[in-house]
Amino acid sequence: MADRRRAPLSTPRTALTSLTRRARPVVAPLLPDPPAVEPPVGRRSPMVDNGVYAAGRRIATPASAAEGHEWLEEGFDDRMVWLGLYRPEPGELGELAEQYELPELAVEDAIKAHQRPKFERYGDTLFVVLKAARYLDAAEEVEFGELHLFLGADFVITVRHSESPDLARVRRRLESDPELLARGSEAVLYAILDAVVDGYVPVVAGLANDIDEIEVEVFSGDPGASRRIYELSQEVLDFQRAVQPLTGILDAITAGFEKYHVDEELRSHLRDVADHVTQVTERVENFRVQLRDILTVNATLVAQRQNDEIRELTEASIAQGEEVKKISAWAAILFAPTLVGTVYGMNFDDMPELSWHLGYPMALVLMLMVSVVLYLVFKRRDWI
Repeated sequence: MADRRRAPLSTPRTALTSLTRRARPVVAPLLPDPPAVEPPVGRRSPMVDNGVYAAGRRIATPASAAEGHEWLEEGFDDRMVWLGLYRPEPGELGELAEQYELPELAVEDAIKAHQRPKFERYGDTLFVVLKAARYLDAAEEVEFGELHLFLGADFVITVRHSESPDLARVRRRLESDPELLARGSEAVLYAILDAVVDGYVPVVAGLANDIDEIEVEVFSGDPGASRRIYELSQEVLDFQRAVQPLTGILDAITAGFEKYHVDEELRSHLRDVADHVTQVTERVENFRVQLRDILTVNATLVAQRQNDEIRELTEASIAQGEEVKKISAWAAILFAPTLVGTVYGMNFDDMPELSWHLGYPMALVLMLMVSVVLYLVFKRRDWI
């Protein structure tokens, strides 16, 4: 492989964030696109798209990453390779690292994935990690995706570890605007940032709708509201972790506007993206506060319902005790005459009352007196 040296990024001609260079006419003849490479059986090809651009227009679609790099070795300053990969193997990414002199630490991050959004400069190469998000209506949850970008003066390599974002749409958008794409890799970075941030808008709308539904569930006494509040809080927290670092990334890009002579049109585009990020960040923070308040209200309502249930149980227990007292009182009242009647019903011969002509009325009076006395006692104690 020929040793091809690129000019430092700080020079106006090849600076990564320099947007003032003019694309020169394409000298090399346009070649027909080679046939697509068939992926191995049982495995999806990691190369999603591979385009060579000159003056903002695609001039070739190489079948391999190595073939795409050969187009850059011909020495045309206006050429740029945009290679899109989907979950490449470590060996495949390692070959790209050798061809494009990618920083080793950044390549390791791209292989392992699960990185937080960040923006790092390694000499002539920028390494950017972005977190995309999309709202799944059927499951009512947020799905997060991770995207790694390597950007040089004449190449862009995107490594996607999830189904989102849809970079094919971003590529079609830029290809339909050659004047913008002719600005080089910084235009691709802007378009991808814009697409990722635009993808946050449906997520914000979906989360807002979920929060409205949770409020209804909380006040309707749904027992599953607490669990859903917790799950939604975790989604909002993950979303905040994806969005908040973009503010620092855009600040770092903005800080280099003057140093790297960034085109004024792209400056305005990036400021617009930064404004959208600020709006999303504020909404997400409001979601966290709102969910925290909802959780507090839900805890209060749950405690109130528990107190109401305890009060109802206590009242029922008291009412049951009152009924038991009444039953016990009447049982005692009825027991006294029964005892007297039982004694007189034994029919012993030597009982003097049996031959007394006033014995029967006396027994009746005794039973009545005992019952009245017991009734008055229980009445006084509010048992009856």
